[in-house]
Amino acid sequence: MSRTDYFHDPNAPSPNSIKVAVSAFIQDADGRILLIHRTDNDLYSIPGGGLEAGETVTEAVVREVHEETGIDVHVTGLIGIFSNPDHVIAYDDGEVRQEFSICFRADPVAGQPRASSESKEVIWVAPTDLAKLDIHPSIALRIERGLEETNTPYFT
Repeated sequence: MSRTDYFHDPNAPSPNSIKVAVSAFIQDADGRILLIHRTDNDLYSIPGGGLEAGETVTEAVVREVHEETGIDVHVTGLIGIFSNPDHVIAYDDGEVRQEFSICFRADPVAGQPRASSESKEVIWVAPTDLAKLDIHPSIALRIERGLEETNTPYFT
């Protein structure tokens, strides 16, 4: 399913849903950040996705990261809660979702990067190389907050 992200766009469609989503800021021993090249909007992103019934948010993080990247992680902390009503995501099935994502810090513990149906590329990127990639502003904010390494969670 394809999607279109609208950010501070007065022509964006009105949201008709909100779904709990999780995302993970993951760095390797060299400080590189794990990113995926998404198949649905062609942007680079930290891995993440929707919470499913019967799982905790940390279980969702572990599942989503593994599904999208092949990397197993251990969740170590909370970066923040990102809920911007000016960021809406329109899907080709008619759903228009208002952003709501809980972003966690996680450490890689096993696995090798591999693409999936949701990620056409999985890469480790040095923070100094982020500007070379097409990253949505809402994801860039999560990465920025992850790099701050503060114990105070971000929230809107």
